[in-house]
Amino acid sequence: MELVVARIGRAHGIKGEVTVEVRTDEPEVRLAPGAVLATDPPGTGPLTIETGRVHSGRLLLRFSGVADRGAAEALRNTLLIAEVDPQETPEDPEEYYDHQLIDLDVVTRDGTEVGRITEISHLPYQDLLVVARPGGGEVLIPFVHEIVPEIDLAEQRAVIDPPPGLLEEPPGADGDDGAEDGRR
Repeated sequence: MELVVARIGRAHGIKGEVTVEVRTDEPEVRLAPGAVLATDPPGTGPLTIETGRVHSGRLLLRFSGVADRGAAEALRNTLLIAEVDPQETPEDPEEYYDHQLIDLDVVTRDGTEVGRITEISHLPYQDLLVVARPGGGEVLIPFVHEIVPEIDLAEQRAVIDPPPGLLEEPPGADGDDGAEDGRR
């Protein structure tokens, strides 16, 4: 199974280093020197990590064969993809790979059906579960323990404890613009 582990940013310096936007909870494993990563677009890879270091809070990588700023800049926005055993799980039992969460049924603590997870949106400060509603539309659920206290992979479900308003449809979501007499 392939997992996107990073996106290459801009070139750093003149010797071929690039900044990367890390998209894995295990960068020390997935982005270590010697790792060979597939790429999207495929024509830019595979890339072998030669060196890695942290500078001003950002991870910088240098790849074999990328020796100057021009070559590094040509890699900008390339996704780095690691091959992972589908049976592998993160070391922390409270962490999950995206493929483990996709298609889980989402229910509230009292058993009310909310929908099914279709995607995980990775934002800088937290991840969001994108949940397709049974009647159409979707809801974004912050993937934090206070709101998603239980993931049961055996039962293929995520139990949520939503704060007030999280599951309510926004005005106009059902086609009603809120005008009672039909005028706008």
